[in-house]
Amino acid sequence: MKIFDKRELEKLYKPDNDSEGEDNGSITIIGGSKLFHGAPILALKTASRIVDMVFFASPDPSVGRIAEKVRSGLMSFIWVPWDEVDHYVQKSDAVLIGPGMMRFASESQRHNSNPQIGDYDNEGKKTREITEKFLKKFPDKKWVIDAGSLQTMDAEWIPQNSILTPNKKELEMLFNIKLRMSNGKFNEREMIGVIQKKAGEHNCIIVAKGAETVIASSDDTIKIKGGNAGLTKGGSGDVMAGLAVALLAKNDPLLSAAAASFIEKKAADKLYEKVGTNYNMDDLTDTIPEVLGNFLKE
Repeated sequence: MKIFDKRELEKLYKPDNDSEGEDNGSITIIGGSKLFHGAPILALKTASRIVDMVFFASPDPSVGRIAEKVRSGLMSFIWVPWDEVDHYVQKSDAVLIGPGMMRFASESQRHNSNPQIGDYDNEGKKTREITEKFLKKFPDKKWVIDAGSLQTMDAEWIPQNSILTPNKKELEMLFNIKLRMSNGKFNEREMIGVIQKKAGEHNCIIVAKGAETVIASSDDTIKIKGGNAGLTKGGSGDVMAGLAVALLAKNDPLLSAAAASFIEKKAADKLYEKVGTNYNMDDLTDTIPEVLGNFLKE
């Protein structure tokens, strides 16, 4: 396992001065629900600073109404009617699916459940069906799979070279395993072994988020250091997923995943210098472009 070297950022795609519309990437984000409408908004807010076009669709009509309100302050995305999503997925360079999609219709059901594969209600069934449809219909698309999709899908659906961004519980659910814990924390060595094995079996990229994020591909493992306790706030995973899919539009999957984690942590550290951990994920999305831009100029 190696530590991510910031010099790897030099390999990231840089737009040409004579670029035209959508030359620098277009993505689709599929997510949101009546319970978690903010998650995909954070992802698209992050991604819209990097790619030329963000298409956003949600299976829940209430998210559409929220999206239209958001557009009054953030015009850099197109709200896509649900019955037209396939067309936009087809034309996009990369797709993010899962942020804000539900496993249960209520938080009380979620917290009273045992996180294991097959444990969801009708809302989770809908998430599962949507995830299966798109992953199987567009297996050659560049995918980032997050949150609700990871919690309800089968591992056999994972497209090759896709980026998976599970937390530890989602990792257990996706692969139907149980990680050991010691003093209230997961066994890191075991967790690393699991993601290395599963990344190899499914030829994908697995991002195991944490104080030190570990990213595994079929033939490489990278540790991302940095960050601070402010990243424990809700929404940091959505920001990371949005950054990852934006980078994935024009870059290699492993580099996209590692760079997204590294830049998010560096942006968090920049905020920490000013306000400690007293920042939110909107602050983080606003800081990421400056941090990424500074590295790309070096």
